[in-house]
Amino acid sequence: MKYLWIAIAAGSLLSGCSLENKPENTEKMSKNTITKTVLNTETPAPVAKKVPHKMEAHGVTRTDDYYWMRDDSRTDDAILAHLELENNYVEAVLAPLKNTREALFEELVSRIEKDDSTVPVLDNGYWYYTSYSGENEYPVYLRKPTLDANPQVLLDANIMSKGHDYFSIGSYAVSENNALMAYSEDTLSRRIYTIYVKNLKSDEKLDDVLEGTSGNVVWANDNTHLFYVKKDPQTLLGYQVYRHELGTPQSDDVLVYEESDPTFYTFISKSKDDSVIYIHHQNTDKTGVSIVDANNPTSPAKIFLPLKNGQEYSVAKAEDGYYVLTNIDAKNFRVMKAPLNATGDVSKWEDVIAHRPNVFLQGIEVMKNHLVVKEKENGMLRMVVHNLTTNEEKVIPTQDPIYGAYFYANPEMDTNTLRIHYSSLTTPASIVDINLDTLDSEVMKQTRVSETFDSSAYKSERVSIEARDGTEIPVSLVYRKDKFKKDGTNPLYQYAYGSYGATIDPTFRSSWLSLVDRGFVVAIAHIRGGQMLGRQWYEEGKMHRKINTFTDFIDVTKGLIASQYADKNGVFAMGGSAGGLLMGAVVNMAPELYRGVSAHVPFVDVVTTMSDASIPLTTGEYSEWGNPANKDEFEYMLSYSPYDQVEKKDYPNMLVTTGLHDSQVQYFEPMKWVAKLREYKTDDNLLLFKTDMEAGHGGASGRFKRFESTALEYAFVLHLAGVPL
Repeated sequence: MKYLWIAIAAGSLLSGCSLENKPENTEKMSKNTITKTVLNTETPAPVAKKVPHKMEAHGVTRTDDYYWMRDDSRTDDAILAHLELENNYVEAVLAPLKNTREALFEELVSRIEKDDSTVPVLDNGYWYYTSYSGENEYPVYLRKPTLDANPQVLLDANIMSKGHDYFSIGSYAVSENNALMAYSEDTLSRRIYTIYVKNLKSDEKLDDVLEGTSGNVVWANDNTHLFYVKKDPQTLLGYQVYRHELGTPQSDDVLVYEESDPTFYTFISKSKDDSVIYIHHQNTDKTGVSIVDANNPTSPAKIFLPLKNGQEYSVAKAEDGYYVLTNIDAKNFRVMKAPLNATGDVSKWEDVIAHRPNVFLQGIEVMKNHLVVKEKENGMLRMVVHNLTTNEEKVIPTQDPIYGAYFYANPEMDTNTLRIHYSSLTTPASIVDINLDTLDSEVMKQTRVSETFDSSAYKSERVSIEARDGTEIPVSLVYRKDKFKKDGTNPLYQYAYGSYGATIDPTFRSSWLSLVDRGFVVAIAHIRGGQMLGRQWYEEGKMHRKINTFTDFIDVTKGLIASQYADKNGVFAMGGSAGGLLMGAVVNMAPELYRGVSAHVPFVDVVTTMSDASIPLTTGEYSEWGNPANKDEFEYMLSYSPYDQVEKKDYPNMLVTTGLHDSQVQYFEPMKWVAKLREYKTDDNLLLFKTDMEAGHGGASGRFKRFESTALEYAFVLHLAGVPL
């Protein structure tokens, strides 16, 4: 899906150019001094050749002069050479910012604890955790039988990554007898993983090698069989679930489930009590699960409840039944309980938490005696503990009025302790253990920012901006108290996503301090297309109402300027993936509002991509954007598709980023878009295009290396804003 890596996009590159390029853009922002550094704007920008390619549909003929840039093999010399020209152009233009970039990089990585480890998690008799040390880019995965015991190294990604430009461990799973470990790795950044198995007693690899997988792996309880999902090599959709028996070749593996509907994503997991293996079926607006008996792995998969259009459900097994989070007769979801032997008969289910039209249920966590529900009302998060013995309900107290939190590593069923990951725009990421009986909490770890960081120096706000149709759009803001004037002089960095129902919660990002500490206001616009205000909020920003996503973002910008949160000459916008589509639409619709716009791995060639079922992940998203085979959906997508709507007019300073091996938004979408923008735009503002030749959708894999792109972004933003380093 194009939304899976939105968190990474927030730390990527942002565009812009020298203010000296265009006389009408050289006005100083109030109370800010323009920096004297002059970018190398005399360097000629790369110009792509044009090879007309006609496409016809529903009586409409489109000519794509840059269609030639698509090469699924990623070996075409002309394409690779052009990408290198673009990268060289970026470096040449930004050469004067080299020292600034280096200083910002050091500042960003200084907020990372070099010697660091996660909080250990108890699972099946062992404490599992990961550890980083020194200058190492990757974690070491460890376990120990007791907290005071010497750890056993399970995987050392620093050693495993040697010889690879990109390296990622997808997931790992330990067998029920704690003797074997299956793990997956990707060395290309296409999210196609190879699964290996090692003996944890001898530390030796077994001969079993499973290729072409999603990286997802689950053990059966016999310590002999494991389940995995195989991907279609062309579309990259995980669609086949296989059962593998140790000691046999992959060619002998048994197909357990095959998804014939290309609009579905398939993945697997295991119940908390380890008795059931789940096969998850996920469409944009239709979800469900099939189950396999983990104690009888050769038994067939059985559907929990037949799938139905518009029906969504997820399940969590308890000792006496399944808790089901579902939208059956409940637009904003409710929690029901299904008997173990009657999952397919909803009439035998019982309500546990009834549907409330104004409360959106996001997730549940089940323990032996407690059910914890993550829910939102008016966009404000709360976590509610339901005691299954006494039926008492309690809200977990938090220190911030607006925050983000999620359930974090709770593999044990028989416990009264809940672990959550908690943060706000002013509170660094924290791992918190909560006693579900008393609600007493203990911060097990809080991410270190710096020796001088003081959260009280910052303030976050939730404001509401009226959109053009009268809808109130919530916006989360953060700024440094002693730098914020609220007189229209602060530069603004506005971020949003707005697709797939993904909610961007107001959580802490240490990289934003490099902007906030220099006087920026950072805003998260909770636009329609997400689910900040419930399922209706999502439905009002998809398919034939997608335009609301774009106009909401624009109206938030205008509203923040009018409310004097932002300098009208110093607004920067950023979005990635489907948020990159947002950026593409915004610069077509209201380019005059933004001094700089950053579009990371942007999904911008909507009609062409959605018309080609061979492009990875296309078919799985028909219910999000539409299917161009349908005339009305084709025409609506065409009306906003950033690539198709490029016009001869002025555009803001822009920097577009991609990864050559991106499996979610193919590199050629932004490549084509930049070429067309260069041809059409009538301004002298810079248009820069940066391709990571080793990485994919999520960028660089190392914990330090990824901040090189952030440093580049912020150096350029600060230059454009006229804010000295």
